[in-house]
Amino acid sequence: MAALAQGPAQTAQAPADGTGGAEAVQPADQVLTNGIVYTVDRNRNFAEAVAIRGDKIVYVGSDEDARKYVGKNTKVTDLQGKMVLPGFIDSHTHASKTTGLIYSIDLFDGGSMEEYVAIIKEFVKAHPQEPSLQGRGWSNPVAPGIGPRKEVLDEIDAKTPIALTSDDGHSLWVNSAALALAGITKETPNPEGGIIERDPKTGEPSGTLREKAMDLVLKKIGGYTVQQYKSGIEEYQRRAVERGVTTVRDPDMLRYPNVLEAYEELAKENKLTIRFRNAVTANPDKGPEQIAEFVKIRERDQYPLFQVNAVKIFMDGVVEGATAYLEKPYEHKETNGELIWDVDNYNKTAAAADKAGFQLHVHSIGDASTRIALDGMEYAQKQNGAHDARHSLVHLQLVNPQDIERFQKLGAVGIVQPFWFMQEDGYYDEIEVPYLGEERAKKEYPMKSFLNKGIHIASSSDYIVTPEFNPLHGIQQGITRIAEGETDPGKIANPDERATLPDMIASFTIDGAYANHVEDITGSLEPGKKADLVVLEQNLFAIPAAKIKDVKVLLTMVEGKEVYHSQKETKK
Repeated sequence: MAALAQGPAQTAQAPADGTGGAEAVQPADQVLTNGIVYTVDRNRNFAEAVAIRGDKIVYVGSDEDARKYVGKNTKVTDLQGKMVLPGFIDSHTHASKTTGLIYSIDLFDGGSMEEYVAIIKEFVKAHPQEPSLQGRGWSNPVAPGIGPRKEVLDEIDAKTPIALTSDDGHSLWVNSAALALAGITKETPNPEGGIIERDPKTGEPSGTLREKAMDLVLKKIGGYTVQQYKSGIEEYQRRAVERGVTTVRDPDMLRYPNVLEAYEELAKENKLTIRFRNAVTANPDKGPEQIAEFVKIRERDQYPLFQVNAVKIFMDGVVEGATAYLEKPYEHKETNGELIWDVDNYNKTAAAADKAGFQLHVHSIGDASTRIALDGMEYAQKQNGAHDARHSLVHLQLVNPQDIERFQKLGAVGIVQPFWFMQEDGYYDEIEVPYLGEERAKKEYPMKSFLNKGIHIASSSDYIVTPEFNPLHGIQQGITRIAEGETDPGKIANPDERATLPDMIASFTIDGAYANHVEDITGSLEPGKKADLVVLEQNLFAIPAAKIKDVKVLLTMVEGKEVYHSQKETKK
């Protein structure tokens, strides 16, 4: 019992099923005992045992009172003091993009132009008959400014169209053959919401396309098949449960052909092992009329583990591409960035989605973009009346402090990526400070300011932008906000925004459930909720914050089913 006292709340000693411990009850299918169970319930209670019947939790409390749930067929697991948490929730993750890691050029392990070239050459040599080549993972700091050049790819293969997406998904590196395939020349104007980077001397397309300009090439090259996406999603699930992730939101329905169909087929075939609450991507070239199609998708996709309940809006771009939409211009060029949606069209589309019962799931990096996104949510509220909409804004790299107050008034949810909460040399020193100026760069990624106002903040990885998406790593970064191995306190990123361990656990559990409208079935360990849980090797409250990411996941359950166990499995 001594270990439990290290947590922030008292141990829950009484049965939590309403029996009072006096009556005999129906035996459970499984009972986990002798654990440090952090329930993440309203009172942030600790307990020792969890009993599961079917797919639901029926009891959370003491070991002594858990005994009455043990029958002759009950599977009893002695946790030996290991920690139990609710299953982790990743509220913004591109699960289906795992497909690209399987079937295309993976540049995530490269860190220089020389390494990228070597990886591309090896792939081209192994795939000589491909009509086109795709890939992902190059980093903007490797080629700042106008981005990587087409000539580098032309030297590898000048005849086969090559299109390589950046690690953040907002820029595309192409060769001359890809530009020719798309008909992009010196005379081609920038599409609305996009940038064709150009050689500063000749004006010719230089080989990098930003935001909507990417589509000029990608639509010509085509995407992956339904079967390939199914394989990618299944591989993502395998990786997710190893990390204790049990619920996610993938925002890429309709953004890429065949993604939605892949999820639907997996759901029909009962091959989904974790819970998906996904979002369809709205097209900024269309308006409110597209919501009718989204309603049909939602109505037909009401599977227990797969539903579509949100509409994704790309409001702006990213800082590294100078496309995040800012209140004040960038330091390195005369631009405020790119607003992808026409404001009036966004407002009307937001109101239509809200009226149809969808959550808005808005990508917003810049402070001006976030203000406009909130304006649209306010417009929707005035048109349709206030209700429990829980519209969310994702990323929130720069936020005007006055707009934090508006989150609370509108009931909006912030979805952040704590994995990014550090002064990482490549981005901070070479991109963020030169592009934003040091004053703005130091104020990036607020979190505690939202929590102090009682605003729900859900954490996410934005995988595959974040290649390693272990929530325990995100929890650690949210607390420390400093790069691994860094000892200079001056390198803590925006230190006033550091969150506590309970804050961070909640952001990956109950607040993630709230953000996805599933807090009635998951997000905390309470009787009546689905048995989504993770067993950890160590008690997070008993170790230094800098060691949290190294804690091993021993067991993951989704709706009472064991979907992962490690070689260090707990005793039965």
